[in-house]
Amino acid sequence: MEFIQQNWYWAALAAVSGSLLVVTSLKGGRGISPAQATMLINREDAIVVDVRESAEYGSGHLLNARHIPLGELEKRLGELDKFKDKPVILNCQSGSRSASACGVLRKAGFNHVHNLEGGIAAWEQAGMPISRKKK
Repeated sequence: MEFIQQNWYWAALAAVSGSLLVVTSLKGGRGISPAQATMLINREDAIVVDVRESAEYGSGHLLNARHIPLGELEKRLGELDKFKDKPVILNCQSGSRSASACGVLRKAGFNHVHNLEGGIAAWEQAGMPISRKKK
């Protein structure tokens, strides 16, 4: 107890940091940067699921991304069942819809779910390649 009294600022920092971790995990998935997403795709054969609407997807998406709009995700989970034990990266325009999608997949038993922080906008800003081919 004496340690905490003498180092209250460290204890407060630890409490705030822990709270932020809890809030982030409750939002659905772990956020990853475009560079981290690229490593997961290349090293662990992660799949990418784009949860934007059709027009958004058609304007440009990550290479080989599967397109399942957020509104259809729950009823189309069967298409992703074989990937439950693989890394899955979800993306949207800014990262908010894909954070919700991460929660849906976690509830469905997916073990390695990641949210692309900043979405496709961050991906493009990082100079990463975009495809306009429809799958």
